[in-house]
Amino acid sequence: MKTLHFTSFCTFLILSVIYSCGNKTEQENAHHVFETEVQQFLNDYNSEFQKLLTAASEAEWNLNTKIIEGDTITSKISEEANEAMSKFTGSKKNIDKAKEYLLKKENLSSLQVKQLEVILYMAGGSPEIAADIIKERIKANTEQTKKLYGYTYKLNGKEVTTNDIDNILASSSSNLTERLNAWNASKEIGKELKSGLEKLRELRNKSVQPLGYSDYFHYQVSEYEMDADEMMNTCKNMITELWPLYRELHTWARYELAKKYNQKVPDYLPAHWLPNRWGQEWADMVEVEGFNVDEALKTKSAEWIVEQAEDFYVSLGFEKLPSSFYEKSSLYPLPPNANYKKNNHASAWHMDNDKDVRSLMSVEPNTRWWGTTLHELGHIYYYISYSNPNVPIILRAGANRAYHEAMGSLIGLAALQKPFLIDRGLLPANVKVDSIKIMLKEALDFVVLIPWSAGVMTEFEYHLYSNNLPANEFNKKWWELVKKYQGIVPPSERGEEYCDAATKTHINDDAAQYYDYALSNILLFQFHVYIANHILKQPPYATNYYGNKEVGNFFKKIMTPGATVNWKEHLKQNIDSDMSAKPMVEYFNPLYNWLKEQNKNRTHTLPEEL
Repeated sequence: MKTLHFTSFCTFLILSVIYSCGNKTEQENAHHVFETEVQQFLNDYNSEFQKLLTAASEAEWNLNTKIIEGDTITSKISEEANEAMSKFTGSKKNIDKAKEYLLKKENLSSLQVKQLEVILYMAGGSPEIAADIIKERIKANTEQTKKLYGYTYKLNGKEVTTNDIDNILASSSSNLTERLNAWNASKEIGKELKSGLEKLRELRNKSVQPLGYSDYFHYQVSEYEMDADEMMNTCKNMITELWPLYRELHTWARYELAKKYNQKVPDYLPAHWLPNRWGQEWADMVEVEGFNVDEALKTKSAEWIVEQAEDFYVSLGFEKLPSSFYEKSSLYPLPPNANYKKNNHASAWHMDNDKDVRSLMSVEPNTRWWGTTLHELGHIYYYISYSNPNVPIILRAGANRAYHEAMGSLIGLAALQKPFLIDRGLLPANVKVDSIKIMLKEALDFVVLIPWSAGVMTEFEYHLYSNNLPANEFNKKWWELVKKYQGIVPPSERGEEYCDAATKTHINDDAAQYYDYALSNILLFQFHVYIANHILKQPPYATNYYGNKEVGNFFKKIMTPGATVNWKEHLKQNIDSDMSAKPMVEYFNPLYNWLKEQNKNRTHTLPEEL
């Protein structure tokens, strides 16, 4: 009996194991079938996305590089290409499939989950359920682009370019009448764009609401895995951390500019006194003796600047740019006799999320375009780095949008540091320069941008989209924020016939994303200080990246994974830190102490705290 019982028990065990194994095999098979089905969906999606992206990019490229008055064909092609893209990304079928698959995301790889989440995010901007709204939004956007870049700027009755206006404001000219006329000329376009912005606000909000976003601002912020309140708090914290330094810069600028223009010291900075149309960067206020890069660059060609920018990246271990970059890009100003216009705002383009990379610039041989060109090629090399077989087409983007700007701006900073400029022959080897003045010039670029980007631009668009700011308060709200965050006021009263916010490109065609630039400035100083301390072993204020392959390898580690990674984890893994303004504050601490000494007997008009 005992033997029989033992035998029966063994038989039971064997059958149980067989049943269990069979059941496990069935589960594994089901899991494999599901995973294969999802992967096929993703493969098909990526393939179709790339095809439509290429067509839309080509159409947009033509729209921005060859603007002909009265040309409706180019606009029509652009609208149709963007409609096709929107129809695909917002299709109910794709939305339903992505949602269905995400219900079982524990059975999928992290890469598959990431793609499905991106598919839903992209669908949020153009859901099929709002097809008519999307079509109308694309048409309105195209019309706004044509108005924006086809506009004829006039100064004293003569046609001028935005480069001409920028050069007047950036110059050391103390002719306030000339400066005022240039500033006023730059703002006239706002009248033409106001109604279009109001219409776009309505259409953008309506287009994202069907997938549960309350408004367009909330939608754009969600890419950072934040809600609007979190982003607003993040921006406020950035400004707060840098506010003591900005406050000292503002006081210094008031007194220095009043002396330059032989005027009484104002409580707030008149907008036309500053070297930038929006007061977003003031670096041209400072000329560092012996640090005259313009002097060296004026003997060079615009082509030389682009070639040197490429050479910089090659020296770090990157490949040369594909020949198609030079063949297809629009890099230089149009000749005076051109019978068409182009967008003069510098930008980098990834046409097909693969090999076709281009840049749209109007390069001239000066310091501003030297930094800008290196910046734009930073984007280009980011595109090239994540265009690899391990990164699906729809994840070929920065770890977040700010990463992209950070990498470009990081090179812009490095490209204007003394050791690098000496190495490139743009400063003499024995040059003696004031290191504090160099740091001041940097702060007037990078620090000054924070209250503008995290404050003025972000809060205006928050009110525009989330609070449906009335159109008859656009200019009032704009100047209220400019005064609060930047301490800048208009030269004279600006009524609601103007729309000075809309004169900024990004308000029209990169809507509700300008906090990217603030976040990128914070990240770039984290990256730069890490490179200086841990790789170059050089002072962060005086670095030379050129020819250092280890720096190139660091860039590649940041760039190559694209958007396949969680941006916060990626930052932590590469620099062992969360996002923080602390490295930026520490970098400029010597300048802060110098400014306090300069401003000791001066009156501060900005509050100690916001």
